Amino acid sequence: MSNPFRRARPCVVALAAATCTTLLAACSGGGASDTVGGAATSGAADGSGGTLNLYAFSVPKVGFDAVIPGFNDTPEGAGVAFQQSYGPSGDQSRKVAAGAAADVVSFSVEPDMTRLVTAGLVSADWDDAAHHHGVAFGSVVAMVVRKGNPKGIRTWDDLLKPGIEVVTPNPFSSGSAKWNLLAPYAAESDGGTNPAAGLDYVGKLVGDHVKTQPKSGREASDAFLQGQGDVLLSYENEALFLERAGDPVEHIVPEQTFRIDNPVASTTKGANVARAEAFVSYLFTAPAQTILAQKGFRVTDPAVAQQFASSFPTPTKLYTIDDLGGWKKVDSTLFLKDVGSIATIYDAASK
Repeated sequence: MSNPFRRARPCVVALAAATCTTLLAACSGGGASDTVGGAATSGAADGSGGTLNLYAFSVPKVGFDAVIPGFNDTPEGAGVAFQQSYGPSGDQSRKVAAGAAADVVSFSVEPDMTRLVTAGLVSADWDDAAHHHGVAFGSVVAMVVRKGNPKGIRTWDDLLKPGIEVVTPNPFSSGSAKWNLLAPYAAESDGGTNPAAGLDYVGKLVGDHVKTQPKSGREASDAFLQGQGDVLLSYENEALFLERAGDPVEHIVPEQTFRIDNPVASTTKGANVARAEAFVSYLFTAPAQTILAQKGFRVTDPAVAQQFASSFPTPTKLYTIDDLGGWKKVDSTLFLKDVGSIATIYDAASK
């Protein structure tokens, strides 16, 4: 069976201490927190094995909270404590590049990892094929609606109906925002073969229907749960987390959507490099992959993915970043601030 989440370079997450993240995590039942610079400490280990600083984008917190105890039960992870920081992927990556001490980084999109490679903080071979090209888990872009789907949202075209308000974060800070926009762009442009059609759709979506732009995927979820908008664009695993927490929402995986690849890596400058490498390696083992799948993530181990195949719908067309030419092309042509096609759409909409 081919790897369903083949490639997306890890993005490094920065650490900063702020009590608001801890409070937000508590309010959300221990789920993902996207508060910028938020930090939390795992009490699962006694610290005799040292401490790992984990910098990540917010959405996988629920997954890391579940796999860390499993790692602590291994010989390599015995006694290891974790200091965790969660926030918008781009913001986290920039913080680590600016000097925040990180041992393990987990980002939403590849360019946030590339930034750290350029800075000499992550090895250039972080995306080695032996570890599924640096992607331990991922998801697909989904639509979250109110319970019962009162607006009848099913397709990308439904988002452009008069009066429909869409919640999605800002792509200048959030990696999830980029995935959220790439899904309809790919669907409407036939995988990038008709970019004008894709950009026309994104222009209408952002200009007429996106009324709020939170900084991160978690903040977008909070805004939606507080009553803003009719539809939330999000990761499928985040939608599952909200549903399992009892929130009055449901989600739709469109027939045409986008595969999300979330990269992870250890840094080369951390104080506990060997333990960090061991933790990253553990994420690719069958026990960790099983835990992540149970938490709603689409994992990259073929055997575990097959085991959970019935838990995840199969879209008619699942586009990938490779379909659009890879992250280097996509980021420079679509998202580069002031010049990218989607970036200019957002700039125009904010004026």
